[in-house]
Amino acid sequence: MSIENLISKACLQDTGKPRYLALADELAQFIQNGQLPTGERLPPQRRLAQRLGVTAGTVSHAYEILEQRGMATARVGDGTYVRSPEQAGTPQNAANRAPVDLAHNVAIPTDDGRALAATLQRVAADPQVLRQVLSYQPEAGHARHRQSGAEWLRRFGLGGDASRVMVTHGAQHGLSCVLRALAHPGDVVFTETLSYPGLQALARLMRLQLVGVEMDEEGMLPQALEHAARNITGKLVYCSPSLHNPTNSTMSLQRRQAIAKVVQKHNLLLIEDCVHAASQAAPLPAVSTLLPDQSFVLSSFSKVAGPGLRVGYVEAAPQWLSKLAAAMRADCWMTAPLLPEIASQWIDSGVMEQLIVAQRASMTERRDVAMALLQGMDCRADAESPLIWMPLPEPWRVGQFAAALRQAGVLIRTADHFAVGRAVTPHAVRISLNAARSTAEIEAGMRRILSILHSTPTTQMEP
Repeated sequence: MSIENLISKACLQDTGKPRYLALADELAQFIQNGQLPTGERLPPQRRLAQRLGVTAGTVSHAYEILEQRGMATARVGDGTYVRSPEQAGTPQNAANRAPVDLAHNVAIPTDDGRALAATLQRVAADPQVLRQVLSYQPEAGHARHRQSGAEWLRRFGLGGDASRVMVTHGAQHGLSCVLRALAHPGDVVFTETLSYPGLQALARLMRLQLVGVEMDEEGMLPQALEHAARNITGKLVYCSPSLHNPTNSTMSLQRRQAIAKVVQKHNLLLIEDCVHAASQAAPLPAVSTLLPDQSFVLSSFSKVAGPGLRVGYVEAAPQWLSKLAAAMRADCWMTAPLLPEIASQWIDSGVMEQLIVAQRASMTERRDVAMALLQGMDCRADAESPLIWMPLPEPWRVGQFAAALRQAGVLIRTADHFAVGRAVTPHAVRISLNAARSTAEIEAGMRRILSILHSTPTTQMEP
């Protein structure tokens, strides 16, 4: 259950306390009983205020009370985070460090601002471009932006045909458009047994059925997809063939051909996520190149340039684009053109490639630091990925391990965060290296992880 759903308006009524104090006491109780774990980010103040029907000042004052009690810590520009119950009452200036974030999968900022400033200056200085980015656009995007998107998608082996490309507000928005254009409540979507949480959120919202397909070290198994498609009436397949999140698996060419064969045989539609593959210097051709009329390719810049550059592309056969455009129109009318203009200029000028090269170098540096400490551990890592997939050694269970790490001030993602359906979830965790503020912080986090792995689990560590 989300934090916001935990908090009820009833806590503010008939308490005899000021509202800010009643809210602070309610949150403190959730922290003390473990419902708000260490490192959890509290809701943005304005959003929680709107939900509870109070002013933002009320929520702000409540958060300040939690800080004074030593139960929360504010990170400038990043929000307010829960501290452990054991630290409650500790003065704010004593060992009050923000948690080491090895959970969030984000791009490392590699542009020092000069590229963005120069691009915005060019936009502002060109009356025609300025007028364009402040005007309505066709639902599929401006022709020039679609062409830049088609050029970007060439890196995945696609043909560079702009008539097949739609511009979106990131890959998640593109996925939403595809699902709304193709699926109806109750439809089955086949996906890996460990799959993208954004897909799972959309499936819940749209009442779609996700069916997990068994995986190995290369990702989705063709024979498992064949078995599922033969026994369950499905319409769509969603998969990430390159640098799969969270396992880092990458399909060989032979595996891609085998998956395409099953999709074609059962007349399925493939949704292929290439977001993580953008960091690769030489990605293998997308499975979609083998299924040009049965596939939808999703891509964005969130893992190579920054999640704030909310630009993505969907490539699909032309006969599907009118449906995708209709979904776009119903959703937000169009993709706001300023960000696609920035992306287009960066693609066309080579700046985007420079940012990716810098991103890859930073990822490699961080990975080298982490893997030097993890020598001898059972891990799956890739030089072009910020993720480490780590099965836990006996006798650790994933819940125990995550709880112990939270107490040690380290955030990670557990396998159940990605699990689809009721399949047995592996006792494994995903470590993400890009959100940490420095290699020194990564080293500190990894040493805490190793210290816990070499200790003995206790029942008190169960969340």
